[in-house]
Amino acid sequence: MIHPHTVVVTRRPAAWRRWAWGVLAVIGAGAHGDEGMWLFNAAPVARIERDHGVTLSPEWMLHLQRASVRFSSGGSGSFVSPDGLVLTNHHVGADSIQKLSDADHDLLRDGFHAASPAEEKKCHDLELNVLVSIDDVTPRVQEAVKPGMPADEAFQARRAAMAEIEKESLAATGLRSDVVTLYQGAIYHLYRFKKYTDVRLVFAPEQQIAFFGGDADNFEFPRYNLDICFFRAYENGTPAKVEHHLTWSPRPVAEGEVIFVSGHPGHTDRGATVAELVSLRDRRLPLDLRILNRFEATVGGYAGRGPEERRQAVHELHGIENGRKARAGVLAGLLDPRIMEAKRRSERELRSSMEASGEASPFQAIERAQHTLDGIAERYRLLEAASAFNSEFFRTARTILRAVTERDKPNGERLREYRDSNRESLELQLFSDEPIYDAFETVKLADSLTFLATTLGGDDDLVRQVLAGRSPAERAAELVAGTDLGRRPEGNRPDRRRALSEGGSAAVEASSDTMLALARLVDGESRRLRAIAEAADEEKKQAHAAIAKARFAREGTNAYPDATFTLRLACGVVAGGTQSGVAYPAITTYGGLFQRAASKGESPPFDLPPRWRAAQPSLGPAFMATPFNFASTADIIGGNSGSPVVNAAGELVGLIFDGNIDSLVLDVAYDDLRARAVAVDAVGIREALRQVYAATHLLDEVGAAAAN
Repeated sequence: MIHPHTVVVTRRPAAWRRWAWGVLAVIGAGAHGDEGMWLFNAAPVARIERDHGVTLSPEWMLHLQRASVRFSSGGSGSFVSPDGLVLTNHHVGADSIQKLSDADHDLLRDGFHAASPAEEKKCHDLELNVLVSIDDVTPRVQEAVKPGMPADEAFQARRAAMAEIEKESLAATGLRSDVVTLYQGAIYHLYRFKKYTDVRLVFAPEQQIAFFGGDADNFEFPRYNLDICFFRAYENGTPAKVEHHLTWSPRPVAEGEVIFVSGHPGHTDRGATVAELVSLRDRRLPLDLRILNRFEATVGGYAGRGPEERRQAVHELHGIENGRKARAGVLAGLLDPRIMEAKRRSERELRSSMEASGEASPFQAIERAQHTLDGIAERYRLLEAASAFNSEFFRTARTILRAVTERDKPNGERLREYRDSNRESLELQLFSDEPIYDAFETVKLADSLTFLATTLGGDDDLVRQVLAGRSPAERAAELVAGTDLGRRPEGNRPDRRRALSEGGSAAVEASSDTMLALARLVDGESRRLRAIAEAADEEKKQAHAAIAKARFAREGTNAYPDATFTLRLACGVVAGGTQSGVAYPAITTYGGLFQRAASKGESPPFDLPPRWRAAQPSLGPAFMATPFNFASTADIIGGNSGSPVVNAAGELVGLIFDGNIDSLVLDVAYDDLRARAVAVDAVGIREALRQVYAATHLLDEVGAAAAN
């Protein structure tokens, strides 16, 4: 069994180790500026000491690793007390906050404050993960793929090896065990996580102060957002006792100060080839934006029907707006000729040298695989990615249908999400007690069915079968009315999810549930498309492994892998910048918040919550001068939301919640001149809790109750 306080990297054959340490080197000398989302077992400690004069000890690294938390809702956080108190962004916690709300208790709008542990609200389906250990399993995964294997067989062999490793690890340690693909398939690490599934909401401010400025200010700076909330991890019904938690800094950050970000960046494409980036630019992102723009109009229209409809839809609407703006920023970067030319130059020389050897070109292999993926992209997105069936009821139906089917197969032959090691996490989501609203589901499903029909054409055989002779609106209403796969807050409809799942294939086949019937109708074609995509991705993995080997043999030890929603360390300095030729400061204050609200006439989205308007007359000059948000050069991306920002002493000084508009290009290329990470200042958080919310018990718990 792996000791929970040990970061493990196993030994491997000497020849492989020489190459892999070229990939996983500690130095990173070629990264420019503060570039890098670094693995915790391959942090650039020498470069940081050289460039910033800060020495990161193994103890410092381990403490930060164990204090860092991953949210299943797609963000990051950190323990800030020995009793399992977790700090993250409001927008990371909003999914859980929304699910805990109802028509009489709008926790997003009004906020929430548990005055005692008994008042903390248990979340329906939130899982927290803390990284315990890392084990290099590259040889075992790579050796499963034999030379000359067809791509589909190679994929199946690799999947089986990964599933077996995870199953063995879970049995041996009891820890969540995930094999993570790094460097597009060149290296594989086994990550083991301590998992918390009893998570309770402790405190959340009003969404209006957490997202002050709304979409207008999103991805901008200066900013004025109290984008925070607190949860608590429980074990066996009592608050979890955690050894590693962050100490709150008594001082605000200062311009020029060195800071570190520990979080879980979700996905980047910096290691992609030109062919892959062209596909992203010309196909994937435009399709994403078509879907998001349509969805934004649909959900926004539903939210405009009335207060209750807005309460049901507002969290989803903000997520859509954020996704649309983020993808538009990445697309703008890829349409910048300078970025694409830099990518072409970087690739050209390496490609020429590799192809001159006379061996099969991995770049050409990627181009062929990408061509295959492009050929099915639209239909894959509609069916397998379920953009044509935008409903929680459909997602549940597909999960149950596939779960009972995959359960009968050997673990290594199942679709990845149904492997044994992931079952507990999958079922936490599947059987969530979140409320689902028929009217909202019907509107979303009707629009996505319309998108299916207008994209593939009304005469497409599958479209005809899906619509069953009805209009999209009529069919959506019929499908929602005929399903019992969720908890409805209104009425006495049964919830048959667990009974169907536990009943297995026989129960599912006998069911007349409309959503199960729809999932069954499209599952054959969806699986066919998925198999094609998986085989093409396998070809790309093998090609990328060859490219990585050549690149590091040629260029040395200067790379970190693309983001994979696993724990990474970033380094930067607190710094302002310029936007459209206008300089902006590194740090904003609460005084700036009230000035911005007044300058906009407190018209939405620049209106202050009633609590803040009422408190304003009593907030003195010291509060107005308190640092609120700050910008830095730290290298972050989506998934870093909620990441703790610490100083050289390892003290909490802030909480990442956004990047500026120039940071959106970081998906494909780093820019330390204009891109900025944006954080809430820890001292600013403390003063808001003390002077606006009177949350003295929270301040006492984190040891931050002292005045500035």
